[in-house]
Amino acid sequence: MQPNKAFVVDSSVAVKWFNQRDEKYIDQADKILADVQNRKSYILMPELAKYEVGNALLNKQMSLQSTLGSLATYYSFPIQFVPQDLQQAQDATKIANENQITYYDASFMALAKEQKAVLITDNPKHQKRKITGLTVISLKDYR
Repeated sequence: MQPNKAFVVDSSVAVKWFNQRDEKYIDQADKILADVQNRKSYILMPELAKYEVGNALLNKQMSLQSTLGSLATYYSFPIQFVPQDLQQAQDATKIANENQITYYDASFMALAKEQKAVLITDNPKHQKRKITGLTVISLKDYR
């Protein structure tokens, strides 16, 4: 039986699981994973998160071996990667347009809204937005 508490975490959170240099709120990011492993919640991410996290890891200037290991770990995590369908694409486009944010950022919001999940982010742009039907919490506030 799947836990009933759904979270969408964005790439600003996921990167903290692999590289902690110059990162804040590591304990909160780790607690999200612990809660998933303890079946208190589950994580959804749009498929594009794989590309964002991969790119972020490359930009962290880690060794190639560390980056490859981090990617292997990321792909093994209990994350439900959701391919974007037309409805989500249209919702993301509307959110991006109305809030003057990137389509990438809006895709996380559209998924959370559609799935009635809470979006957890360390991205200040997400935290400031008030979008009907979307609950956003800052990573620093995750308990």
